[in-house]
Amino acid sequence: MDGIKFERAKEIIDNCKGKKIAIVGDIMLDRFFWGAVSRVSPEAPVPVVDLERESYHLGGAANVANNLKSLAVDALLCGVIGNDDSGFLFKKIIEKKGICPNGIFSENGRPTTVKTRIIGNNQHIARLDSETREQIDKGTENYFIDFLEKQKNLSAIIFADYDKGAITEKLIYQIITNAKKRNIPVFVDPKYKNFFNYKNATVFKPNKKEASISLNFDIKNMEDVKTAGKKLLEKIQCKNVLITLGADGMLLFEGNGDVLLIPTKARMVSDVSGAGDTTIATLAAAVAGSATLREAAVIANYAAGVVCEAPGVVPIEIDKLFKSINNKRNLL
Repeated sequence: MDGIKFERAKEIIDNCKGKKIAIVGDIMLDRFFWGAVSRVSPEAPVPVVDLERESYHLGGAANVANNLKSLAVDALLCGVIGNDDSGFLFKKIIEKKGICPNGIFSENGRPTTVKTRIIGNNQHIARLDSETREQIDKGTENYFIDFLEKQKNLSAIIFADYDKGAITEKLIYQIITNAKKRNIPVFVDPKYKNFFNYKNATVFKPNKKEASISLNFDIKNMEDVKTAGKKLLEKIQCKNVLITLGADGMLLFEGNGDVLLIPTKARMVSDVSGAGDTTIATLAAAVAGSATLREAAVIANYAAGVVCEAPGVVPIEIDKLFKSINNKRNLL
């Protein structure tokens, strides 16, 4: 199964509209300086960028929330920002997009994570990072736990981990334990620090590099991927594992032992940035919309393919997703 009928996909996406999904993770603000380069600096062998405009976009866990919002899901974002200008701007952006800001915690003395990219003649010249990787304090930790416990009618919880300190071992344990009691599925997009802490998650979605490094296992071919997936099911004790493989698609390992290869749906890759965010968001949304995990993985794969065809970090758009699925070559 590497395709899905258009009518079924539409039914699933229509069903997920209005569902409430919480995202817990590292919030980022992506800032771009755009300009033209026509000369080299006399002070150093570097290009001089004549600034033409700047733009701001949601990054990290906020991009996951943005993808959910594009799918008409009620996105509840939980993360930490600083009491600074960037944090203030971030709140303005998410409020304008209709993303609930109530789960955002402003932590004194902590800077808002900002990734500043300098683009000259449409080429990426440099990136400036303003951030801390220190773990959140206990007060922030307890705020997220209490906040999520009070939420009613949650259809899913997503962990969007980027190793910036917003997700702690205690936070993972408490949220997954409480979610299990309430029969709420938990989807995980991991990074390295907390990689093996997400026990009992519903779906654990590393990419091939993350799986290889964390398992200390060199993944060279598809058989190695299958070995890695089975190791992860055992070590993390999660219900399902989905390993994304870039241009090779993704491999789904289900708890019953079934393994499903889903080939990539990207026709022409322009930029893979943000594809992981789109994948985890669409996967959770589809399950909330009554999809089986296999159906959800296939739809998420189409969504990832669509965003890879666009330059920059962009959320999935329903019309473009449907257009991709409705391509007769991709129907079962």
